[in-house]
Amino acid sequence: DYEPTIFYPKRSPDPLHRDFTTQCEKMDIPFLSYLPTEVQLINDAYNAVVDAVLGAEAEAGEGSEPCAAILATLKLVRIPIVSLDVPSGWDVEAGSSGGISPDVLVSLSAPKRCARRFAGRQHFVAGRFLPYDLQKKFELNPPEYPGTECVVAL
Repeated sequence: DYEPTIFYPKRSPDPLHRDFTTQCEKMDIPFLSYLPTEVQLINDAYNAVVDAVLGAEAEAGEGSEPCAAILATLKLVRIPIVSLDVPSGWDVEAGSSGGISPDVLVSLSAPKRCARRFAGRQHFVAGRFLPYDLQKKFELNPPEYPGTECVVAL
């Protein structure tokens, strides 16, 4: 019963991202042409925001446009924010240094070091199928996933 809307300001030429965009368009998921800067419009129009603005490998780009304006707006919204892997504006190692404050964090594969600074309501990890070699290499101890679940609450 979700009615998602996607804001994707800088489209990637990467085939995986193009395929994702095509899939969303074929499912009639609307794309916003701009992110409203009037925070109340976002609070009134949506029930939650999924933060996938910056990933762990993109931290250097947080100060450049359009990311800086997006982060400034997301810091002010009052609806729940769900961050994927590393909350946007956070340092992957040290944690928040003026980034957003998500209500929910979904760590991909395993929690990053910055997750120690997460103070939101719920933390999940999505990484059931992490290869054993990677688990061993990085000394990871993944949680037990009940049944066929691919995500587990920490």
